[in-house]
Amino acid sequence: MNAIQPSRPPLQPVESRRVAQSRHRQKRNRANTAIALETTAKLTVNILLSSAAIVALVQLLPYHKSVQTKLQEIRGQVQQKEERVNRLQTDFGNLFDPKQAKTNMQDLSSRVDPARRKIVLLDKDTQEPEEAEQAASSP
Repeated sequence: MNAIQPSRPPLQPVESRRVAQSRHRQKRNRANTAIALETTAKLTVNILLSSAAIVALVQLLPYHKSVQTKLQEIRGQVQQKEERVNRLQTDFGNLFDPKQAKTNMQDLSSRVDPARRKIVLLDKDTQEPEEAEQAASSP
């Protein structure tokens, strides 16, 4: 136990509290500066992306309107064609109806049923002057 023991541990320079606190503040300031720079970079990138998206949407609006107009026109044409197809289907069904064979033959050809009477329509204007002349010559 009487071994030789070092009299004192090796001395290390002791930093003053001021120096230690200033180093700690510098580290904190650097960390805060790095976070601020990172946040600023993120905001800048997000603003650029948002503005690019807004510009793209503004450019797409006229195209969207023209496509909607074309779509409305096509829907109108489809509706007209559907009405025509329905009418033609009923006409086609009527052509093969045996009860309407006589009328269909008359409609599709220039022949007329001999038992059919002709009806001639006259305008009232053309009849009135003739009646007026007959009435004037009668007295």
